[in-house]
Amino acid sequence: MVVHHPQIREALPASLARRALGPGDPAYRSVSSTYLRGGRPGLVLRPTSVAEVVDAVAFAREHRAVPLGIRSGGHGVSGRSTNHGGLVIDVSALDGVEVLDEATRRVRIGPGATWKQVSAVLHQHGWAIGSGDYGGVGVGGLATAGGIGYLSRQSGLTIDHVRAVELVLADGSTMRASDDENPDLFWAVRGAGANFGVATSFELEADELGPVGWAHLTLTTSDLAGSLTRFGQLATAAPRDTTAFLVAGRPHGTETHLALYAVVADPEPDVIVERLTPFLDLGTVVRQQVVVTPYRDIMQLAPDVGPDGHHGFGEPSSRSSFLPILDGDTAQRIEAMLATGQIFFLQLRTMGGAISDVPPDRTAFAHRSPAFQLTGMGTTDLDAAWALVEPVSDGLYLSFETRTGPEQIRAAFPGATLSRLIALKHQHDPENLFRDNFNVLVTEADPDQETQP
Repeated sequence: MVVHHPQIREALPASLARRALGPGDPAYRSVSSTYLRGGRPGLVLRPTSVAEVVDAVAFAREHRAVPLGIRSGGHGVSGRSTNHGGLVIDVSALDGVEVLDEATRRVRIGPGATWKQVSAVLHQHGWAIGSGDYGGVGVGGLATAGGIGYLSRQSGLTIDHVRAVELVLADGSTMRASDDENPDLFWAVRGAGANFGVATSFELEADELGPVGWAHLTLTTSDLAGSLTRFGQLATAAPRDTTAFLVAGRPHGTETHLALYAVVADPEPDVIVERLTPFLDLGTVVRQQVVVTPYRDIMQLAPDVGPDGHHGFGEPSSRSSFLPILDGDTAQRIEAMLATGQIFFLQLRTMGGAISDVPPDRTAFAHRSPAFQLTGMGTTDLDAAWALVEPVSDGLYLSFETRTGPEQIRAAFPGATLSRLIALKHQHDPENLFRDNFNVLVTEADPDQETQP
């Protein structure tokens, strides 16, 4: 079923009608797509308050037959925050960043804020919250999924800093969740939040953080498997203050270009040089940039959205896997996968450190032991290429996965985690309103009902 925008718009409450956008509206193009995904929703609702989010959820309930996307910042690798012919609830206007308590470094952040906005405010206090690798990402998506970033080995995932979240549930009620209030829901939204409601604010505890070492190295290698194996050794053996990400593109003849991005959470130049020098061994260095800089400035590298917004890049496919180890066998599989030409580029994010300090049952994000998170992106069906690494994979990270079927849900939420999520889903969203995401109930449904990317 598809929303017919002129007719359905007439039924909108006044609180939403003034800002709603549909096909034909001058500003529609700025909200129809996300950073990476093209879309053409029938209507985009843009609430500016919690009360308006309640109205938007009620309206979505009345038109439950159409797809429903929830959007915060609009990066949207997975494609879940836009659709074709459905509704989108865009909470980008809820973008406040407020310090609640200087002593405990507690801050309240709206889901529509971007992490570059957050980092700018926190910098004024000498604080930071680890937040992926791209400052243009919205808070809402990352703070309900995981948040594997440049500070993760030092201070954990983004969700590990969340102390409370306020939500509008499927029945329109508002609820606060924390360790002391609705703890089961608090457990669930830290890793599977899109299943349970629309987050309207988060309370997080920031870390004290001064200047850090920031490195961007460009290298070439004629032995990709060897370089990957060496990266695996160096990145996992590095002290916790060092988190390194590696990007590899498709080979050009016998050469493959690599980009290394790394943060050393220490301001001392000698320490930074000591930590980063071993990575020069990954290939022939073509370009290097190493600076001492505030974390804020790393997040500011993300470009602002222009006046016309993001328009997507068609329908890219993305795959994700957690890797227990990056050894020679895994590296050869990755090399073979890139050689198929189906993967345009891949990224390896180093995990471990503080991520693995948290017990796997502490949050709905249960993958606390992998050494790396691997992402690959292309524009075709990537299944055949990705099958090369699946034998050495253990689970996946939903933020970088465009498939949403039962197999992906089970890989993202293993065993007891999925069982607990399903029980909570039946409790808080029994009619499955929030289903057009990584819906845990798809494992109970007919395969023909699966949401497609």
